[in-house]
Amino acid sequence: MSFIRISRENFLHNINQIALKTQSVEKIALVLKDNAYGHGIGCMADLAKEAGVRHVVVRTITEAEAIAGGFETILVLADVPLFKPGSNIYIAVNDLRQIGEIPPGTQVELKVDTGMHRNGIPPEKVMEAIEKVEKRGLSLRGVMTHHRSADEMGSEFFWQKKRFEAVRASVERAGVGPLRWHSCNSAALFRTERFDEDIARVGIAAYGCLRMPEAFNIPPLKPVLSLWAERVSTRRLGGGARIGYGGEGSLPEGGTVSTYDIGYGDGWYRGDASAPYRLPDGRKVVGRVSMDLLSVEGDDEKICLFEDANEAAKQFGTIGYDVLVKLHPSIPRIAV
Repeated sequence: MSFIRISRENFLHNINQIALKTQSVEKIALVLKDNAYGHGIGCMADLAKEAGVRHVVVRTITEAEAIAGGFETILVLADVPLFKPGSNIYIAVNDLRQIGEIPPGTQVELKVDTGMHRNGIPPEKVMEAIEKVEKRGLSLRGVMTHHRSADEMGSEFFWQKKRFEAVRASVERAGVGPLRWHSCNSAALFRTERFDEDIARVGIAAYGCLRMPEAFNIPPLKPVLSLWAERVSTRRLGGGARIGYGGEGSLPEGGTVSTYDIGYGDGWYRGDASAPYRLPDGRKVVGRVSMDLLSVEGDDEKICLFEDANEAAKQFGTIGYDVLVKLHPSIPRIAV
């Protein structure tokens, strides 16, 4: 059956590189949302604990509850609990109206919109939000924002950073706190000359797929996930034989072709048979990708679909994140 290999060595290498930037592994908040970017939330939570990571970030309450033990804090980015959650779970407040929906006693963090204009409280309404949090009986634990262009050349990173610093100054002048302050995602962390926030929310860098312009000089990071498939059948075909749906694949001179147990039902891309995907070893997928199967010339017992999601993404005209998160949760994740 198809399977995913998770490299423990590469993950620990990446965490070490990130910790050199944050100056402590205790300031790393590993992003485990969306099944840990396809890596497997349970598997990566275990490796994070092994690496000494104390803080994690998820998308939903369900994800938080799945990994509740062993972490100091779990920040939920995009969900509202029905009941007061566990003592180490923080809920991100993305909108003023959301405050009235959160159960009293819940620990929360305010998200401030400093320029991405996706989620967050406008800077001029932060004090209003703090008052509403207090009246609702919530416990304010932190304030955060998110950068929209930290991985691109330009000045946007810097003016967002200044807006966030201005919010912090006004909140601290008002005597609110102490609070946990954080703005850095992976790209923003490596744009920052001197990291001085309480945590950095690191996702794609920890998984070894961060890509930024060379001018930013990020440290060497190693991809953690590789995707594999096992052989289902093999056949020898004569010249001109057509393969798969619509007969779109062919071996003009004949040869050996094998079918492997992965397809778009597993989250792999269907792609375009006229511009076939190439494996890391250079061989092409032959014909259309089926729901559960694809064909490749040769008779290997197993094949590697990719070792670096960013390289695979180039062939599909997308980004590494997109390749990773589409991988079906049912595919076994094996830490090696």
